[in-house]
Amino acid sequence: MAPFRLSLRSSPVRLALAVLGTVLVAAMSAILWRRFDARPVHSDADPGIAALLAPMEAGAGQAKHCFRVGQGSSRATVCRVDLSADRLQLFLQDEHGHVFGGFAALDAWLAQRGRTLGFAMNAGMFNPDYLPTGLFIADSGRSWPLNTADGEGNFFLKPNGVLVVSNGVARIVTTESEIRAPVTLATQSGPLLLRSGVMHPAFRSDSSSRLIRNGVGVPAPGIALFAISDTPVNFYEFASLFRDTLHCPDALYLDGTVSSLHAPELDRSDHRVKLGPIVGVTLEIVRPR
Repeated sequence: MAPFRLSLRSSPVRLALAVLGTVLVAAMSAILWRRFDARPVHSDADPGIAALLAPMEAGAGQAKHCFRVGQGSSRATVCRVDLSADRLQLFLQDEHGHVFGGFAALDAWLAQRGRTLGFAMNAGMFNPDYLPTGLFIADSGRSWPLNTADGEGNFFLKPNGVLVVSNGVARIVTTESEIRAPVTLATQSGPLLLRSGVMHPAFRSDSSSRLIRNGVGVPAPGIALFAISDTPVNFYEFASLFRDTLHCPDALYLDGTVSSLHAPELDRSDHRVKLGPIVGVTLEIVRPR
């Protein structure tokens, strides 16, 4: 019997190779799409990431702040603040000492002053009276002292820390760190999700404690990334978002259960519970002439 020989020039073989090539290209495209759909915000190894640090255009001459990252059951919404261009502020009470308690009341108060929320999020943990559990410094002059006590709950899961903005630079520091004046704003919470790229030692990948969670990370000195999970996640998964997708060496947990986002450009304004401190970017209201 003559030996069987495969000819690459035969029609069936060419057809099979073409089909195989198409399948391989499609598979590689899917892998690359899944990789880049996460839209990492900062990585020194990727020259294309610098473009993502620039404002994202949203029309009407204003930059877009919020976008979605992740895939399937591990999605999150991230709001980017450029401290050189955006007015980031902390809010708690009006001039009469009444706690705003939510985005609608705050936005109405701002509207009377010619401003509106570009985006907003709950900002640090608070007591049953809705006042901050720890350090709170707003540009309005209102402040609460640093809390160095030990106690129960996530706030006291050491190391905890503080988001500090000073002279257009954002930092996340431990509660024990020296915070030097002048400070534009500061909010204390806990635990630290990441410290110099290292995850909090208490986090476990197999933890069954899953909540909607929010936090803040700093990928570059003039940039702050506020993120809220769109699906329930544990601490390990949420910290991984900041480390692996957003490339933030330092990140601070803000809260869970009460976690809420106001993002008009995404047609979203959560109202889960009454809130204490709120952080947000405000924009000037441009009225038609």
